[in-house]
Amino acid sequence: MSWTQLGYSFAGVIALALIARWLRLGESRIASVAQARETAEQMLAGFVAHDAVIGTDGGAGLVAGNGTIAVLKRHGARIAARRLIAPLALSQGIEGVRIETGERLFGSVLLFGVTDAEVRAIEASAGRPRDVVVTLH
Repeated sequence: MSWTQLGYSFAGVIALALIARWLRLGESRIASVAQARETAEQMLAGFVAHDAVIGTDGGAGLVAGNGTIAVLKRHGARIAARRLIAPLALSQGIEGVRIETGERLFGSVLLFGVTDAEVRAIEASAGRPRDVVVTLH
Protein backbone atom coordinates (compact mmCIF):
# COMPACT_ATOMS: atom_id res chain seq x y z
CA MET A 1 0.00 0.00 0.00
CA SER A 2 1.41 3.36 -0.97
CA TRP A 3 1.07 6.69 0.79
CA THR A 4 -1.15 7.91 -2.05
CA GLN A 5 -3.66 5.10 -1.50
CA LEU A 6 -3.64 5.75 2.23
CA GLY A 7 -4.27 9.47 1.62
CA TYR A 8 -7.17 8.78 -0.76
CA SER A 9 -8.70 6.31 1.72
CA PHE A 10 -8.46 8.82 4.53
CA ALA A 11 -9.97 11.58 2.35
CA GLY A 12 -12.84 9.24 1.38
CA VAL A 13 -13.64 8.46 5.03
CA ILE A 14 -13.62 12.17 5.92
CA ALA A 15 -15.90 12.95 2.94
CA LEU A 16 -18.40 10.27 3.98
CA ALA A 17 -18.42 11.58 7.56
CA LEU A 18 -19.09 15.12 6.34
CA ILE A 19 -21.93 13.95 4.09
CA ALA A 20 -23.51 12.01 6.96
CA ARG A 21 -23.28 15.09 9.18
CA TRP A 22 -24.73 17.32 6.47
CA LEU A 23 -27.67 14.91 6.01
CA ARG A 24 -28.06 14.68 9.82
CA LEU A 25 -27.91 10.89 9.74
CA GLY A 26 -27.89 9.30 13.17
CA GLU A 27 -29.38 12.35 14.87
CA SER A 28 -32.30 11.47 17.11
CA ARG A 29 -32.81 14.69 19.03
CA ILE A 30 -36.37 15.54 20.09
CA ALA A 31 -36.41 19.08 18.75
CA SER A 32 -39.90 20.34 19.64
CA VAL A 33 -43.07 19.61 21.56
CA ALA A 34 -44.89 19.06 18.26
CA GLN A 35 -42.32 16.45 17.21
CA ALA A 36 -42.69 14.70 20.58
CA ARG A 37 -46.48 14.52 20.20
CA GLU A 38 -46.22 13.24 16.62
CA THR A 39 -43.61 10.63 17.54
CA ALA A 40 -45.70 9.33 20.45
CA GLU A 41 -48.78 9.01 18.23
CA GLN A 42 -46.82 7.16 15.54
CA MET A 43 -45.06 4.75 17.90
CA LEU A 44 -47.90 3.84 20.29
CA ALA A 45 -51.07 2.35 18.83
CA GLY A 46 -54.22 4.29 19.68
CA PHE A 47 -52.33 7.08 21.45
CA VAL A 48 -53.79 10.57 20.99
CA ALA A 49 -51.38 13.22 22.27
CA HIS A 50 -52.38 16.63 23.58
CA ASP A 51 -49.74 17.99 26.01
CA ALA A 52 -46.00 17.44 26.11
CA VAL A 53 -42.77 18.53 27.74
CA ILE A 54 -39.26 17.82 26.49
CA GLY A 55 -35.86 18.02 28.11
CA THR A 56 -33.72 21.01 27.23
CA ASP A 57 -31.08 18.71 25.70
CA GLY A 58 -33.65 16.98 23.45
CA GLY A 59 -32.79 13.60 24.92
CA ALA A 60 -36.19 12.74 26.39
CA GLY A 61 -39.81 13.81 26.46
CA LEU A 62 -43.08 13.19 28.23
CA VAL A 63 -46.38 13.28 26.31
CA ALA A 64 -49.86 13.24 27.85
CA GLY A 65 -52.44 11.33 25.90
CA ASN A 66 -55.82 9.71 26.23
CA GLY A 67 -55.56 8.46 29.82
CA THR A 68 -51.91 7.40 29.56
CA ILE A 69 -48.50 9.03 29.35
CA ALA A 70 -45.86 8.35 26.71
CA VAL A 71 -42.22 8.46 27.72
CA LEU A 72 -39.79 9.13 24.87
CA LYS A 73 -36.01 8.84 24.99
CA ARG A 74 -33.09 8.69 22.62
CA HIS A 75 -31.95 5.14 21.98
CA GLY A 76 -28.97 5.19 19.66
CA ALA A 77 -29.94 6.74 16.32
CA ARG A 78 -33.67 6.38 17.03
CA ILE A 79 -36.27 7.42 19.57
CA ALA A 80 -37.86 4.77 21.79
CA ALA A 81 -41.28 5.13 23.42
CA ARG A 82 -43.15 3.43 26.25
CA ARG A 83 -46.67 3.93 27.60
CA LEU A 84 -47.07 4.54 31.35
CA ILE A 85 -50.04 5.04 33.65
CA ALA A 86 -50.13 7.74 36.33
CA PRO A 87 -48.89 8.19 39.01
CA LEU A 88 -45.31 8.24 37.77
CA ALA A 89 -42.39 7.22 39.98
CA LEU A 90 -40.05 10.18 39.74
CA SER A 91 -37.23 11.85 41.59
CA GLN A 92 -36.09 15.47 41.32
CA GLY A 93 -32.38 16.08 40.93
CA ILE A 94 -30.15 19.03 40.15
CA GLU A 95 -30.07 18.25 36.44
CA GLY A 96 -33.81 17.54 36.09
CA VAL A 97 -36.45 14.92 36.78
CA ARG A 98 -35.72 11.19 36.52
CA ILE A 99 -38.71 8.95 35.74
CA GLU A 100 -38.57 5.26 36.59
CA THR A 101 -40.35 3.25 33.90
CA GLY A 102 -40.31 -0.06 35.76
CA GLU A 103 -38.88 -1.79 32.72
CA ARG A 104 -35.35 -3.09 33.18
CA LEU A 105 -34.33 -2.93 29.51
CA PHE A 106 -35.80 0.55 28.87
CA GLY A 107 -34.43 1.93 32.14
CA SER A 108 -35.10 5.27 33.71
CA VAL A 109 -35.53 8.48 31.73
CA LEU A 110 -33.92 11.82 32.62
CA LEU A 111 -35.83 14.93 31.56
CA PHE A 112 -32.94 17.40 31.63
CA GLY A 113 -33.95 20.90 32.75
CA VAL A 114 -37.55 19.93 33.58
CA THR A 115 -39.08 20.48 37.03
CA ASP A 116 -41.26 18.22 39.14
CA ALA A 117 -44.19 20.64 38.73
CA GLU A 118 -44.06 20.39 34.92
CA VAL A 119 -44.13 16.59 35.07
CA ARG A 120 -47.04 16.60 37.53
CA ALA A 121 -48.96 18.99 35.22
CA ILE A 122 -48.48 16.60 32.29
CA GLU A 123 -49.52 13.73 34.53
CA ALA A 124 -52.71 15.56 35.57
CA SER A 125 -53.59 16.51 31.99
CA ALA A 126 -53.36 12.86 30.88
CA GLY A 127 -56.36 12.00 33.02
CA ARG A 128 -58.55 14.76 31.62
CA PRO A 129 -60.50 13.87 28.49
CA ARG A 130 -59.96 16.25 25.57
CA ASP A 131 -62.24 16.89 22.63
CA VAL A 132 -64.73 14.20 23.53
CA VAL A 133 -67.45 13.97 20.92
CA VAL A 134 -70.71 12.25 21.85
CA THR A 135 -73.10 11.31 19.08
CA LEU A 136 -76.70 10.31 19.68
CA HIS A 137 -78.48 8.04 17.24
